[in-house]
Amino acid sequence: MAKNLLIVESPAKAKTINKYLGKDFQVLASYGHVRDLRPKEGAVDTEHDFAMAYEIIERNEKHVDAIAKAARQADDIYLATDLDREGEAISWHISEILKDRGLVEGKRMHRVVFSEITPKAIKAAVAEPRQLSHDMVDAQQARRALDYLVGFNLSPVLWRKVQRGLSAGRVQSPALRMIVEREEEIEAFVAREYWSVEARLQHANGDFSARLTRLNGKKFEQFDLTNEADAMAARAALKEAAHGRLTVSEVASKERKRRPAAPFTTSTLQQEAARKLGFSTSRTMKVAQGLYEGVSLGDEGNVGLITYMRTDSTALSEDALSELRALIGRDFGDKALPDAPQVYKTKSKNAQEAHEAVRPTSAMRTPREVASYLNDEQRKLYELIWKRTVACQMIHATLNTVSVDFALPHTAGGDAAFRATGTTVVDPGFLAVYEEGRDQKSADDEDEGRRLPKLEKGEEVPLQDILADQHFTEPPPRYSEASLVKALEEYGIGRPSTYASIIQVLLNRDYVLLDSRRFKPTDVGRAVGKFLTQHFSRYVDYDFTAKLEDELDAVSRGEEAWIPLMQRFWQPFKQQVDEKTETVDRSEASGARELGADPKTGKPVFVRLGRFGPYAAIGDKDSDEKLQFASLRPGQSMHTITLEDALELFKLPRKLGAADNGDEVSVGIGRFGPFVKQGSTYASLKPEDDPYTIELPRALQLVADKLEMLANRIILDFGNGVQVLNGRYGPYITDGEKNARIPKEQEPKELTEAQCVELLAAAPVKKGRFGKKTAAKKAVAKKTATKKTAAKKAPAKKTASKKAATKKTATRKAAAKKTATKKAATSKADA
Repeated sequence: MAKNLLIVESPAKAKTINKYLGKDFQVLASYGHVRDLRPKEGAVDTEHDFAMAYEIIERNEKHVDAIAKAARQADDIYLATDLDREGEAISWHISEILKDRGLVEGKRMHRVVFSEITPKAIKAAVAEPRQLSHDMVDAQQARRALDYLVGFNLSPVLWRKVQRGLSAGRVQSPALRMIVEREEEIEAFVAREYWSVEARLQHANGDFSARLTRLNGKKFEQFDLTNEADAMAARAALKEAAHGRLTVSEVASKERKRRPAAPFTTSTLQQEAARKLGFSTSRTMKVAQGLYEGVSLGDEGNVGLITYMRTDSTALSEDALSELRALIGRDFGDKALPDAPQVYKTKSKNAQEAHEAVRPTSAMRTPREVASYLNDEQRKLYELIWKRTVACQMIHATLNTVSVDFALPHTAGGDAAFRATGTTVVDPGFLAVYEEGRDQKSADDEDEGRRLPKLEKGEEVPLQDILADQHFTEPPPRYSEASLVKALEEYGIGRPSTYASIIQVLLNRDYVLLDSRRFKPTDVGRAVGKFLTQHFSRYVDYDFTAKLEDELDAVSRGEEAWIPLMQRFWQPFKQQVDEKTETVDRSEASGARELGADPKTGKPVFVRLGRFGPYAAIGDKDSDEKLQFASLRPGQSMHTITLEDALELFKLPRKLGAADNGDEVSVGIGRFGPFVKQGSTYASLKPEDDPYTIELPRALQLVADKLEMLANRIILDFGNGVQVLNGRYGPYITDGEKNARIPKEQEPKELTEAQCVELLAAAPVKKGRFGKKTAAKKAVAKKTATKKTAAKKAPAKKTASKKAATKKTATRKAAAKKTATKKAATSKADA
């Protein structure tokens, strides 16, 4: 048995590290977090210094047991989880579990950290271990306690005031506020008209254009021409004054230098992967995790290709800088090297522990060399990281910008002027390898790559035409994943390790959706965002959230104690929760709106947020016994719908006529979408069908298709519940509780009952919302029946059997209670 036990978080990392340390080490994985707060109220004891009640995460119990078993035999235990606060906390949890089980006495416990998984880094870390950082652990515990207290106390308020099943989070709520406020800006935006004027010029070395910069003796501004009449009048006057030519009044040339972008932090990696590769933040982190933990490179075995991917730092190690400069000199020549290594300052005011930037573990391992060992996503991300890192240590790019001013011949530039600009690359420098992406292009970007012919002062250039173009100002764009991460970082909300989870939580809870890869808040998301902003403004305030992050950073550095921080947060927060629970009106909280009066009845028309989403209602809920209800259509929002649009919703259900057999045919919208009904037959509308315009012939066709599908669905029926059916993905066998695939070589119509029963018996339990529950009940019933039979056969052991059964039943009840508690708490707690 190995004398040394080294514990990491993931099995992939364990596999890579195992080969570096030799037979004296056993490397095991914790499979992520090993303990978490008990998912029920009181897990953080606010009356006793925020004492936290932890329990082992059920899915990881077997991994914890394996670690404990190995620890029993080891002399030295090395805790080698990730080097950030979260990793430090996991190491602490493992050490606490081993202490609780009495497995650390007489053993040496070490904490080792490394930012890359290479033989040199791993051996150096093991050779120079340190003690656990309780400051970092305290910071992570405080973060977890804050998230728990916000989730368990604020979520029930949302349940009562907005909609059941909702939840609020300490960090995701300010992010939601950003998205909601941007949507409100877009809705409130009023477009302004403006016109631009451009001269098209001819030249022997190539035609080009120049934009109007002066008009009527003053600088031409964006809103100087705001209608077609004025624009056309200005165009005509300019054309007449030009007499078919413009005169060069000034030629200016300016050389400028552009520095390469800093190496990747977590945030910039997520932003650039979103822009250039179309990766979501969670996809970027998952792929990066795989590259960090190790990829099999043939004879080399598993190799970690990049450094740790959760970092605020732009620093590079001396070894990395030396290797990068050697690579650049070899592949691009010494002229591509600056005199000294480039140093980049970390922009984040809350930079965490001194990590390195995200970089290749060896720049000499080029994308081309490893491409055949990587999948498509890994290859793209590795190439992005490699290029950015190499480029950051190359010489600046040198650009030359030429500006040419033109005057009208008879005004010598006094009354009107035009300007043409072009930028050419004199020396590409780092641009030979990499150029950073941008969310929005600037005027300089438009000029880049445009070349102007050689022009001299006083030269007259033939005028082809003068054009006036209409434009309208545009609202601010919705956030993309890249721009949202950038905004979160700028405001100091969250940390590198949390950006992906913040976005995923908002998507999972249906608070936002992605529309053309931009975040759009749902009606539920807007209701939650507005409710929190109005009634818990302090806790979704960007500065407050950022200040709390600063304080947590101070705890991690040992500059502040965590319990006083918790006390400062908890007392006013709990007081506000209690107050708002009593005082806030539900209709106001959920964003309900009165749109006006129904012209037929004179009754008020409302839109509200219901259990299954937004809906419109006609009538006063306080005075009318019966109200009319209608669900909003896809794409409609309760925050922007008009009275006219809402009244259209009440035209359903529509009677379309009668079928040949006399059955009435109607169309309506139900919980699962629009449908046609003929007699007792329901058929869903296709995406291209509109319930408000569909006519009888099309409705009859949909019903006929549904009936034909039902008729052809049954291939075989054995009369005992076992059937062979045509399904969405082809024929299959079912008994109503389990489904079984049909072997490819087997003709479905030729199956016997015995064959079907055999295939069903071998099939896995049907997954899904109800499948597991039903199968579990059936298994329990079968087990109970077997026990009863056994008990009858062996009366002498009856008493003992009863005791055992009672004990097992109690255990099951306790387990069921535990599971139910977990489910309830999970829906409340912030992820």
